[in-house]
Amino acid sequence: MSDADLEEVSDERAYNSSANNKAELTVVEEEQAARVRSKMPRADRQREADQRSSILGQILTPEAADRLGRIRLVKESRATDIENRLISLARSGQLRAKVTEEQLKELLGAVAEQQEKEEQKIVVTRRGGGGWDDDDLDDLLKDV
Repeated sequence: MSDADLEEVSDERAYNSSANNKAELTVVEEEQAARVRSKMPRADRQREADQRSSILGQILTPEAADRLGRIRLVKESRATDIENRLISLARSGQLRAKVTEEQLKELLGAVAEQQEKEEQKIVVTRRGGGGWDDDDLDDLLKDV
């Protein structure tokens, strides 16, 4: 198999898994799925977008849909992540009623908390005694 064949099989798997369970995709798989979606004909992309909006219309109250729209204006990736989670919950039958704005806020808080945990923080610790101080600068200027 050539590299192109392997990449196409990988892209196909990513697309199939994205159709089944988008909420659990890794970043690499999501990028592969996006690449496959970009190769899809325009009609297929439009149909997928229509299906997403139809599902979201069924599971969100108007206030929650409005809030999700405002979130999309600020941060597209977060809105898409929330939509994927909601659609996954709906498909698995875990949603018993429409999601209210308050429930959406709770979900947003949980997602933000999870992203903070995953975020890597860089901590710089400086050791004492190895740096410069004012006396060192004065000593250098005396020699000039």
